[in-house]
Formats: sequence, structure tokens, C-alpha cells
Amino acid sequence: MAIGVDGAVLTSTAVSLAIAPRLRRRAPDSLPGSSRAWARPEVFLGLVVGLVYLNQVLFTVYVLRVHDGDASFIAKYLPEGWFALADGSAMRAAASHFPMPELLAPSVLRVQAFLELPLVLLAYVTVLRWLARDLYRCLVNSWLVWAASVSYTFVFCTVEWDLHNPYTVDDIVIRSISAVVTPLLLRWLARQEGPAPDRLSFTQMLLFAVSVWALGQLVLTVYDTALLYNLGHLSGRLPGAIVAACALVGARWFSGRLSPGEAGVALSSVAGGLRWALLLFFVPALAVRYGVNFGTPLIAVAAGSFVCLVAVACALRDVLAGLEPMRIGLWAVQAAVALLAGAVTGYAAVSLVTDTYYEAGLLRGAATCFAVVITVCAVTDRRLPE
Repeated sequence: MAIGVDGAVLTSTAVSLAIAPRLRRRAPDSLPGSSRAWARPEVFLGLVVGLVYLNQVLFTVYVLRVHDGDASFIAKYLPEGWFALADGSAMRAAASHFPMPELLAPSVLRVQAFLELPLVLLAYVTVLRWLARDLYRCLVNSWLVWAASVSYTFVFCTVEWDLHNPYTVDDIVIRSISAVVTPLLLRWLARQEGPAPDRLSFTQMLLFAVSVWALGQLVLTVYDTALLYNLGHLSGRLPGAIVAACALVGARWFSGRLSPGEAGVALSSVAGGLRWALLLFFVPALAVRYGVNFGTPLIAVAAGSFVCLVAVACALRDVLAGLEPMRIGLWAVQAAVALLAGAVTGYAAVSLVTDTYYEAGLLRGAATCFAVVITVCAVTDRRLPE
């Protein structure tokens, strides 16, 4: 399996670096869009999450009624940490009245096999849309959305084959169908998006950081409690999920009511670097993530680091072009101070809390680091000439 995942990391990274930069040089598409409030990736992401949890309830009913609450028939094929059922009195009472529970057999792995790809791709393009709507439309309407679908599906299927079980062949077929349906959905959603300015103020970028942190926390909750069939963990994670959901709703509400603002050189370079990073990571993101656990970690880290370096180089080329040498020197000082302050606070945010999943610590550290970096950039931009 490691060879397949490593191959996906290298191939998807090469494809992205060769093709994605051309999108930034291309003029935004001229589709007018409809700006329908409901035709947004975050709305459909919420729908997919709802379907995932519905499947978890039906799975629990199936196991309680057909297998007497014993999930070992499938758990023996998968690693430890799966199938913590929510089999309390309320669930058992509801399950006892469910008609023909044997018809719920597809809830074992197969429904999830279809929903995992739209879940991860909708989450990714949601973040991209929050940052840069024109780039979101341009990227999703390009053929890179198909490249991402193939890359993600190949990694999912490679891991699926390694964890071979009686449903593996069915799951691979279902994932292949999802790989066709999901890009079509994303392209349709992008065509409903009306044009919007991509200029972000400091406040909007700060709200973006809060939004991404909150969304990441919710995705991790879904991963633990639903994608690993651990509905029994939901009660323990619910308070944190509620806090994250409130933070997300509040941040998006306030961000939607702010007018586009001007950003100085340092703040613009951060925003530009983030745009480039989201663009370049779109295709290899899942392969790099799975490469840490299922491939060769060194290859995954090297590929991710190289993408980051290319994103930084492209952003600096865009932002610093035409500036006086003196201003570039001042920008370098700003960047050094901001990165040092961000690194210190990000490290503290990671090290002070022990997390069940390392992604939670990385997410918290990255969000804290980003907030500090943009704060330092915004403050120093105001005190320096453009």
C-alpha cells in the first residue's frame, strides 16, 4: 500500500505544480452566476454531514437488531478505535421499533464509501470560497477538479484494498461512482456563484482564521464520531462541537457584513501566499495527508513542504514586484518578526494541550500562528510607507 500512496503523493504534486499556476494567470471566468444563497458548498457540506450521521443511526439500528449489538462481524477487519456504538436505552428503544432492519445492511461501509469524497472536497472548496471566490470559481470550473477527484479516490481505494473486508469490492465501485458525481456537483455549485471582490481586510482575514479553525474542529468531530462509526463518542465531543459551530456561524455572519478592505504589503503577501497554497494543494492534499500514516512520511512531508515553498515564491513574486528595494527590505523585517511571533504562539498552542488526534493540535497551532502573523503584519503595515 505504501508504494501506491507514495506514488499518489508524487504524481498529484507534480500535476498540481505543472498545471495549477496557469489558473492564476487566467482571467476569471465570465459566467454571471446566480448568487443563490443555498447553492453554496457549505450548505451542501452540511447536507452531506447530515446524511453521514443518518447512516450512523441506521448502522446502529442494524447492528443492534441483526447482530445483537455485536459489531465484531466487521470490526475484525479494521484497526482498533472503530465501532463504539451509541447503544443507550433511547437508541435501543428506537431500534426495537424499526421495521425490517435487515434492509439496512448497506449502512455498513457502503453508504460512507459514497459520501467521503464529497465530504472532503466540499470542505476544501468551502475554505477556498471564503478566501477567494473568483479563485474558487476558476479552480472548480477547471479540469483540476477531476484531477483532485481521481487523486483522492485512488488514495481512498488503496487504503480500502489494504483493509480488505467482504465489502471492499462494493466500496471501490461505489467510490468510483462518487468520483464522477462529486466533480459534477462542485462544478454546478461554482456556476451558481456570483462575482465578488477578493480583497480582504485584516478583520476579514482574522474571521477567516476563526472560520477555518471552527470548520476543522467540526470535521474532526465528524471523523471520530461518524467516519469511524464511533457514534458513542458523540456525547463527549458535543460541547466542543457546539462551541465550534457557534464560532463558525458568528465569524461567517460578521464577515459577510464587512466591506472589502485594503491591505498593506505584508498583509497582502500573507493573503497571496494562502491563495497560492490552497490552489496548489487542491490536488495532492489528501494524498499528502494519508502519506503520513499509510505511505512514507518523509515523502509526504517533503512534497507538502515543496508545495508551500512554491506558494510562497509565487506570492512574493506577485506582491513585491515593482516595490522599491527599501520597501522590500522593510517587508523582510516585517515578515521575520511576524513569523517568529506566530511560530512561538503556534508552538505554545500545540504543546499546552494533549490531543486525541494530532490534526487537532496542528489545526489549533496553525490558526493561532496565522492570527498572530496577520496581526503583526497589519499593525506594522500601518506604520510603514507603501
